[in-house]
Amino acid sequence: MKSQDRVAIITGAARGIGAAIAKNFAERAYSVLLVDANAEVTETASSLGPHAQAFVADVSSTDSVIEAVRNCADRFGSVDILVNNAGISPKPNGVKTPVEAMDRADWDRVMAINLTGAFMFCKAVIPFMRERGWGRIINISSMAGRSRSQLAAAHYSASKAGMIGFSRVLAGEVADAGITVNCVAPGRIRSPMAVEHGEQLNIEAMKRIPVGRLGKPEEIGALVAFLASEEAAFITGATYDMNGGEFMG
Repeated sequence: MKSQDRVAIITGAARGIGAAIAKNFAERAYSVLLVDANAEVTETASSLGPHAQAFVADVSSTDSVIEAVRNCADRFGSVDILVNNAGISPKPNGVKTPVEAMDRADWDRVMAINLTGAFMFCKAVIPFMRERGWGRIINISSMAGRSRSQLAAAHYSASKAGMIGFSRVLAGEVADAGITVNCVAPGRIRSPMAVEHGEQLNIEAMKRIPVGRLGKPEEIGALVAFLASEEAAFITGATYDMNGGEFMG
C-alpha cells in the first residue's frame, strides 16, 4: 500500500496526544477518523483537511464502537491502523483517590474507557486488517502501567497495565495475518489532561525527570507514526517507554 491508501482510526483524538497523532498521520496523507466523546473533535478534524473526519462517540459503548468502525470503512474503504488513545484519569480536586475511598462506579468507568474500549475497537477492526493482510494497532498505555505512580490512582494504573498485557497476547494471535500490536507508555506529557490537574503537579513531576521537562504530544505522535509504518513490520508485542528517563525498564 502507498501511504495515501492507508486508513487510520485514532480514539481520544479531540486534543492533546490524540490530536497530535492525527495531525502526524494527516501530514503523511493517511485518511483519518478521529473519535472522541468531546464534540471538539469535529473542529480538530476540520483543521486537518479533507481526508480527516470526526466521529463523536463514547468508546465504552459497544454499539458506538461498531458504528465508528463501520463509518470509517464506509467512508474510506477499510481500516489499516488503529490507535487506542482514549483514556481518563479522574482526580477530584487535583488529587488521586486512594483505593479505600474509591467508588466501584469510578473504577468501572475508568476500566470501560481505558481498557474495554480498546478491546472492543481491536475486535472490530481486525477483520478488515486480516482481509488486507496488513495492519497496525498501537495502544497508548502509560508509565503508570509500568511502575508505581505518584500521580495516578489505582484504577488508571491498573487499566494501563492491563493494556500492556492485552497487547502482548493479541500480538501473538494476529501476527500471522501481517498485523502488529505495540504499546507506547508515555510519562508526563504537556497535554490538556496534565494542565487540568494543576501546574504544581507538573512542576513536581519535572523534578523527577532526568531531561528536566515534560514531554510533547508531537513526540508521542512521531513514535506512533513510526510504529504504524512499513519500517516497523518486525516489531510486535513491544512496549515503548517515552518519559524523559523517569522510568527505565
